[in-house]
Amino acid sequence: MKAQREHVVPLTSPALRILERCNELRLANNELVFPGARRNAPLSDMTLTKLLKEMKEPYTAHGFRSAFRDWVSETTNHPGDVAEAALAHVVKNKTEAAYRRGNLLEKRRGMMKDWAAFCAPRL
Repeated sequence: MKAQREHVVPLTSPALRILERCNELRLANNELVFPGARRNAPLSDMTLTKLLKEMKEPYTAHGFRSAFRDWVSETTNHPGDVAEAALAHVVKNKTEAAYRRGNLLEKRRGMMKDWAAFCAPRL
């Protein structure tokens, strides 16, 4: 994490199913869900970018984050600060940051459920 702080993520049912399947396919003696090429190292942040290029997809990994943020602001009533918290963005205003101590987890849980329904309406 760029912010060098814990970021708790509320997972939806479809996300949990993906993680359960990853656990079934996990290599023996490896605690990582998404292991990288090097032993005991996580998947590189460039791996998804490389995969998308090889698949000749016009998308980027950062584009997924941007699409989420656009969806929140353009098609939902979820507050912007909840979306920013979901993206682990740091509050730049020092005064505001000093008073904002929560992580908006329950509000983010509802927003992520809506996002999952938008991304995969049949799941």
